[in-house]
Amino acid sequence: MTSMSGQPQFRYTQPPSKVLHLRNLPWECTEEELIELCRPFGKIVNTKCNVGANRNQAFVEFTDTNQAISMVSYYASSSEPAQIRGKTVYLQYSNRQEIVNNKVSGDIASNVLLVTIEGVQAGDVSIDVLHLVFSAFGFVHKIATFEKTAGFQALVQYSDSTTASAARSALDGRSIPRYLLADNVGPVHLRISFSAHTDLNVKFQSHRSRDYTNPNLPVAPSAIDGGQFTIGPDGKRREPESNVLLASIENMDYAVSIDVLHTVFSAFGTVQKIAIFEKTAGFQALVQYPDVATAVAAKEALEGHCIYEGGYCRLHLSYSRHTDLNVKVNNDRSRDYTSPGLSSNLPPILGQAPAAFGGNATNAIQMLSTRSALYDTGHFPGGESGLQNGTAGSHQRPQAWDYTSGNTSANAQKPCELQTFLIH
Repeated sequence: MTSMSGQPQFRYTQPPSKVLHLRNLPWECTEEELIELCRPFGKIVNTKCNVGANRNQAFVEFTDTNQAISMVSYYASSSEPAQIRGKTVYLQYSNRQEIVNNKVSGDIASNVLLVTIEGVQAGDVSIDVLHLVFSAFGFVHKIATFEKTAGFQALVQYSDSTTASAARSALDGRSIPRYLLADNVGPVHLRISFSAHTDLNVKFQSHRSRDYTNPNLPVAPSAIDGGQFTIGPDGKRREPESNVLLASIENMDYAVSIDVLHTVFSAFGTVQKIAIFEKTAGFQALVQYPDVATAVAAKEALEGHCIYEGGYCRLHLSYSRHTDLNVKVNNDRSRDYTSPGLSSNLPPILGQAPAAFGGNATNAIQMLSTRSALYDTGHFPGGESGLQNGTAGSHQRPQAWDYTSGNTSANAQKPCELQTFLIH
């Protein structure tokens, strides 16, 4: 493959290596940008940035050679070149089999600490947990986390070496308190030395790097929806709340359309916008409310419940990083209920209704609307006749359960699903 400038994007003068040499990088390209480019092809264990006379080259080391070959082969056959910040990046195999960084003695006092977090993988210990732990000894200016051969590591910057020394003396060899960690994470030990760095170059606020002296720094595009945690006043991990919910739906034996989602989520307040999409995780949707409080109420009530009886279409909800969805057209994939006059490239399409409605989608929506309206009282009606399934028979609904008080009507059992939205 040849770039627009006529310069070959790949050089095959070197035999395959797990280390790739990248050229023509943008000025002061960060380690995070390199990892973002290379991560789809394998695990990155080491990097070396800003090398060469123009500081526009770098080395990236994969876990094994096959991952490096996969990246080179992909871009060699792709019509789209590898790019960072819109700049074409040239790739070739390095003549080295591993990256060896020049080390400065970790015993020379510095204002930046190199922290190796033992016994965990990246993601087990969030950057917010590290900030809470190290802030006990002074104001933390910046934190950057990364994965190297030694494991999951972090650089923690203080204002001076005295503060950093105090933190190292107190924390080296110690464990992070259990209450700050998820239940599935084992003991986490800290091994701390001084870094040769004096001022970390943090370009973005993300789950991998943070500059606490510059809150206006842009958020990295790679920040994962609904995947970050903050630390609450009680010191425990807490998911940041948002007015937009990310809904993942599993066990989709029945179709779930935008109209069905609107009916379900409207039981808790006005739904402004919905967008549905497919990802590797399966069917997902973004649901926007006008305020955070409404989204919180919906999430707490619907998490883990099923849209249809029998364990079908189970909802898993998290908070999205979005606050205002950009809906450009009203169709079967997106809907802006605040702009009903928005143009429509496609007519609204309701997915196949379950057989309980004889295949009639209109009946399904009308019945869901009726049931959802009952949720405003916080009670479920008892003794309602089941829906005819178009062949024979009916089904008796469970008696009412008051979720606000825990009281039921006579001899009622607490339903395992949120019966307001079940389709019998």
